[in-house]
Formats: sequence, structure tokens, C-alpha cells
Amino acid sequence: MLESIINPKKVERHTWELFFIGLLYASVSVLLTSWVFAGDPVMAKYKGLLIVTFTVIFSLPYMYYAIKLEEKDSEEIKDSVKLLEEHGKALTAFMWLFLGFIVAFSFWYIFLGTADNYAVQIKTYCMINQPGNYDSCLNQYGIKGKVTGDLTTSGRFFAIFSNNMYVLIFTLIFSLLMGAGAIFILAWNASVISAAVVIFSKYELSKLPLGIARYMIHGFVEIGAYFVSALAGGIIGVAVIKHRFKGEKFWAVLQDSLILIVCAIILLVIGALIEVFITPTIFS
Repeated sequence: MLESIINPKKVERHTWELFFIGLLYASVSVLLTSWVFAGDPVMAKYKGLLIVTFTVIFSLPYMYYAIKLEEKDSEEIKDSVKLLEEHGKALTAFMWLFLGFIVAFSFWYIFLGTADNYAVQIKTYCMINQPGNYDSCLNQYGIKGKVTGDLTTSGRFFAIFSNNMYVLIFTLIFSLLMGAGAIFILAWNASVISAAVVIFSKYELSKLPLGIARYMIHGFVEIGAYFVSALAGGIIGVAVIKHRFKGEKFWAVLQDSLILIVCAIILLVIGALIEVFITPTIFS
């Protein structure tokens, strides 16, 4: 029923509509998980992953159709510049969807007033942002755990970049093997960013826009890289199914995908530089 609210085939004509789709799907996922699994002593421990899982299930039709359409464009459009412009439409739609996830996750985190739904996300946040003070970070937000370590500024840059490359590779593999399956990694990253946004906003709704701005300065670049990688893997997977390594169309799609992967890596480098050297200066 939910996927019929807006036809996935129309998303590239009004890409901004996906913001509201992301807002709706993420909100339904949070509320559904909170109500259904709140009393389950086992499943309640994994509500952070369940929220992401439901969000992914709801979003699959849009991801699948977009990847299928981009593979068709790779076959038919010979002009590289025009082809990148067409890919840009899908990328814009994904970014609106992603922003909708972040706003919804962040809002419900504050509104519900509990860290239970985001325990796993908070652990990830502390691991990335406070590796040398991990225990205190977890205790501060009501989560238990233990990891030690410390990073310099340059070390943090390489740690962030290597972590982002790790995510990029898995996004590529997921989209290559399962097409729209990469949406799981992207929704997961949206939930982690939302936890960071709420922490920065000090759990105040009035400060939420500032918190989103703080993490989206570099977040849009990094997530854009993941979406580009997802497109690359997805269109290769579709091309393999249709052409099975045969014909000029397949090799044209492969060449297009390799260009997208290179663009994704460049975006990751830019995003890591912004996150380490620019964002802390603006939001010190």
C-alpha cells in the first residue's frame, strides 16, 4: 500500500517528493518498531537495526526502479556529459530520500526521548568521533561498552576515509549482487548521522536544523559517493542479467560504471577533508 502513494516511475520528474517519502517511511519504521517490539526483551535490544530494516523494505521499489532506469540510460545515451546529467537526476532523488530519513530519525529520537531505538547507532557514533574516550561517550548517552584508542587529526582523516571506503565497497558489492540491496547500507548511515545530529543538537528540537546542517556539510558529499557507487553496481548487475557479458551495450554500461566508481572515490576524499578540516572550524 505505501509504495502506491507515489508511483516509483514518476520520481525523476519530481525528485523533491522523495523527501516526504523518506520522512513517511522512516517515521512509520520508528513507530512500528517502538510499538511492536518495545515489550520484547530480546528484540528490543536490536530496535536500531529493525528500524533500518523496515525503512529499507519500504524504500526498495524506488531504489529498484531508479537503478533499472539508469542502466537503460547507460545503454541508450552515448554522450558522456548528457549521461552524467541523467545520472544526476537519480542521485538528486536519492539525496532527497536520504534527507527525509535523517529528519524523521532525528525528530523521533528527540520526541520519543529514549536512546533505546538508537543504541547501535550511538556506539558507531562514539567509535568514529571519540575512539580515545569511547567508554565515557557511551556512558554519557546511557550505553555500555568498551573500546580503547586515540587518533590525531591526520590519523582521524585516514580513519574516516578508510571507514568510508569500506562502506563504499560494500555498497558497490550489495548493489552488484542484489541491485537495490545497497539501500540497507544507505539507510543505516542515515540512522547513524541522525544519532550524531541529535547529540550535537543536545536533544532540542529547536536546534535540530543546525545539527542537520553541521553533519550535512560533509554528509551530502559522502552519501553522494555511496549513491553513485550504488548506481554503478546496480547498473552493472542489470546489464549482466540482460546481456551476460555480450555485445557493445554491456561494455558501454561497464565503462559508464567505472567512471561512476572513480567519481565516487573522489567524492569520498573531498568529504573526508571537509569533515576533518572544515566542519570542525565552522561548528567549533
